[in-house]
Amino acid sequence: MAISYDEFRKTDLRVALVEAAEPVPGTDKLLKLSLKVGGETRQVVSGIADQYTPEQLKGRKIVLVANLEPRTVRGVESQGMLLTAEGHDGKLAVLVLDRDVEDGSEIR
Repeated sequence: MAISYDEFRKTDLRVALVEAAEPVPGTDKLLKLSLKVGGETRQVVSGIADQYTPEQLKGRKIVLVANLEPRTVRGVESQGMLLTAEGHDGKLAVLVLDRDVEDGSEIR
């Protein structure tokens, strides 16, 4: 389904620094990430624990959908969504920046 350009422009994509990550207790696939986004800290839950360890994510700059309504996932509030791509093998790849950009920066 196609959306208009104006609808897409409503999506707020930001650079986020992964400050910490940890498994969500009682799950095999969920990680809870603490993200620095400019002057604020966000918590995001993502189903990537079977693809990444917390150590692999810490310190990376990722792409965050910042203007989603908060959602509770397995009892943990998630304040956004990180972007991933799924390869032909079914494995997820987290979108990361190829050079240093300040966290909180808008992605256009």
